[in-house]
Amino acid sequence: MIANQERFNRAIALFDAANAQDPNQDEGLPKELLYARRMTEMIGRFAPQASEVAQLAVRAQHIQRWTVPRSSYPMTKPGYFAWRTGLYKFHAETAGDLLVQAGYDAPMVEQVKAAVGKQGLMTNPDTQLLEDVSSLVFLEHYMLGFAGQHAEYSEQKWLGIIRKTWKKMSGDAQRFATTGGIKLPEPLLPLILKAVAEG
Repeated sequence: MIANQERFNRAIALFDAANAQDPNQDEGLPKELLYARRMTEMIGRFAPQASEVAQLAVRAQHIQRWTVPRSSYPMTKPGYFAWRTGLYKFHAETAGDLLVQAGYDAPMVEQVKAAVGKQGLMTNPDTQLLEDVSSLVFLEHYMLGFAGQHAEYSEQKWLGIIRKTWKKMSGDAQRFATTGGIKLPEPLLPLILKAVAEG
């Protein structure tokens, strides 16, 4: 339920304007703009009755991600985790600023920032829903391309990646993924099913 459709539309327009600045292209669109639209499309399929907080959070999940490149942190495992943590904060703060511009009050802004910042995973329903939607979008739209970029990975490495994604998802999202809710990448289907079956 959207409390104020005009305000909600303003926020989405601000998010999209920010992501439209992405110089990287994917299927003829700014990469993060396409990603944001795919997130909204997925939450509409998976959780059509999602809260306004969750709907705003999924649209802002990767907002202006290209401005914080991986190379801005040490190319080490701790550097990777620091980058990811930094991104969560950056996305949350950026989304929060735009929500204030759109006319949202402080409590609503803080709820969206908590979800985008990945706070309370497994306990905050909006954060978990964001995690579910991002995992479903990865499986349907990005996993095959990621596999193409990392052809050197062993089967065991891939099974580990799939299992990590799977464990982040709720039972509802797992069932949605395996019962036709998303289009799993055909070339990777045997590997996905093996990873899921073996847990």
